[in-house]
Amino acid sequence: MDRIELMELVQEYQIGRISRRDFLVNATATLGSIAAANSLLAACVASPVEAPPPVVDTSQPTAIAGTVTDAGYTKGIVKYPAQGEQLMGYISFATAGDARPAVIVLQEWWGLNDHIKAVTDRFAEAGYVALAPDLYHGVVTTEPDEARKQAMALGMRDAVGEIQQAVNYLKGLDNMSGGIGIIGFCMGGGLVYQSVANIVDLSAGAGFYGSPLNPTEAAQVIIPTASFLGSADGISVSSVQAMHDVFDENGIDNAFHVYEGAQHAFFNDTRPSYDADAAQDSWEKTLAWFEQYL
Repeated sequence: MDRIELMELVQEYQIGRISRRDFLVNATATLGSIAAANSLLAACVASPVEAPPPVVDTSQPTAIAGTVTDAGYTKGIVKYPAQGEQLMGYISFATAGDARPAVIVLQEWWGLNDHIKAVTDRFAEAGYVALAPDLYHGVVTTEPDEARKQAMALGMRDAVGEIQQAVNYLKGLDNMSGGIGIIGFCMGGGLVYQSVANIVDLSAGAGFYGSPLNPTEAAQVIIPTASFLGSADGISVSSVQAMHDVFDENGIDNAFHVYEGAQHAFFNDTRPSYDADAAQDSWEKTLAWFEQYL
């Protein structure tokens, strides 16, 4: 591809005929590095042909239920602009101090419940601006049938689009600086994998007992990705290992941790399957993973 063809690739992306992923794949092949392709992508986004996402004054998040300051932390439900609708999520961060990296926390199929909010608070205490998008738009359940209904109604493409909007929101915050990581559990774990395959603004991912990508999808990932799984989970170790094998083949930094005897949802301390040792070890490894890449 010569210079003229590269300019045509830029134009195709700017007018929406190709996706970010396709743009990055072709640009990387032409320019010889992911870094150069990302630099070119940034220039495309800044071009007047395609306006950047809407920017609002996010130095003080817009409260729906009202953010509060408690023991040095600001937390609560915030809303952020999206194309054609208003999205919301639970945010938590240290009120004072320098700008810091961010982490997106993705819910289990129960919704944005107290457990996910507590995990979000833990990331704030670890030094991040943490945001848990409300992918069910206000619905929280403890009933498996209702959870299954909500999960089935949540389209994968729509969910990844909402996660992208959460990324855009975080990038506009005055107190956010550095990379953005993403972590998810169960349904959210699967969405982590979909996100690292489709959202180029992320710096690292960590999926807990989520459905893995197939080989074709895994080949699209260019973001460091870690996985955590119990050996007694319904998700097979071999299926997640196969995804990581593709990461290895493509030179993508990755890590796969398996906890012997641990069941599904071993990290959730509100469930009977909670495994304190596995939860603590995986938390420490996740913090180290994000510290390395964010």
